[in-house]
Amino acid sequence: MGTFSLEDTQHEDSSPAASTGDPLSTEPDGQGRRPAGTERIAGPGPERDAPPAATGAAVAARAASAVGARPASAVAARPASAVAARPWIAVDAMGGDHAPDEIVAGALAAQREHGVRVLLTGPAPRLQQALAALGAGAESGELRVVPAEDNLGMDEGALASLRRPRSSVAVACQLVRQGDAAAVVSAGSTGGIVATARLRLRSLPGVLRPGLAVVLPTRPGRTVLIDAGATADPKPEMLVQFGQLGVAYAQLTLGVPAPRVGLLTIGAEPGKGNKFTRRAHELLAADPPRGALPLSFAGNVEGGDLLAGEVDVIVTDGFTGNVALKTLEGSIRFASAELRAAVTGTRAARVGAYLQRKPLRELAARLDAESYGGAVLLGLGGTVVIAHGASTARAVTSACLLAADLARGQITEKITQRLGERPGRGGHFLRRP
Repeated sequence: MGTFSLEDTQHEDSSPAASTGDPLSTEPDGQGRRPAGTERIAGPGPERDAPPAATGAAVAARAASAVGARPASAVAARPASAVAARPWIAVDAMGGDHAPDEIVAGALAAQREHGVRVLLTGPAPRLQQALAALGAGAESGELRVVPAEDNLGMDEGALASLRRPRSSVAVACQLVRQGDAAAVVSAGSTGGIVATARLRLRSLPGVLRPGLAVVLPTRPGRTVLIDAGATADPKPEMLVQFGQLGVAYAQLTLGVPAPRVGLLTIGAEPGKGNKFTRRAHELLAADPPRGALPLSFAGNVEGGDLLAGEVDVIVTDGFTGNVALKTLEGSIRFASAELRAAVTGTRAARVGAYLQRKPLRELAARLDAESYGGAVLLGLGGTVVIAHGASTARAVTSACLLAADLARGQITEKITQRLGERPGRGGHFLRRP
């Protein structure tokens, strides 16, 4: 993930005016539908032909328009069943330390090797140049570009979302809001992405704040950590919702039918922790509010148990979760370097490593962050996958695959069902029918 200042997001007000339906919808395959107005990088063929009246400038202006330009009811009119088996993924081609070349290469690999349909957002001439270098120029017709005039810098935080309304990530989010794409992938600044997504996509009905979910490489199964940095200073009630978001994510991506939820604090006993975590423990252990589905709460989890795999979902505030995540990343890098030095230090060690090459490769694959795809911002009216700021093409490909899987699995619908909310209920502005 990119450079991120937690202070950028912890004082922002939540956006209660959520869209009233699932915007993750595209036309079914075989109908030749193309996101309206995308620039034609395509060659011949029914799936690649642009509508006569559609131009790249038109979709750029529409995608970068004000959030209220399209009524929420227009998005709500698209049924969830219309989500295609191969959804469109809007990729912010200008986000990341190695943008746009590595981003374009990863997106192209996702489409070529895995059939993920991708829309690239960014300056059209620069992206066309990157595509041509990969043998996917205008004559090949493999990827499509939606022009964006600006982009967020890796050192910019939440306020940049207001200063740069026509950034590449803002255009990508607007494509999802309009129903022209099913998910967003970006390797840009985490603070800027979170703020832009909250502004453009808005929260789902009943969601107080979105949560950033990451998957930890635990055994025997993997564990979801939420929140990893989206909301640094939440209320205890928000941690209950983070639990619901994490459970929906674990059910869909990890295949766990009844995930067990733990609360990250300083001791396993219910009374351990500060006033915030003690109150969160009480709420997590109580009956779910307002008809939400019950949580299988397993109690407190200590920092030393993050990789123990004792629970399926670990909930915490964004500040603690971000510190814990970065601590784990540094520890894994250190341990990997020490192990590599140990197994290559002597001839006997190298022989032993050769004999154990299969389990060592399995361990390396399990600890490989680029295979996980990135963090997922849950609780908004659209899927947002935030890849690491230093992502290579391989990591971007994994992020596109994760975004496509979440879109096909209708993660927003599952979250809405878990919270027991329906569009227009509680805590949201009135909307015109």
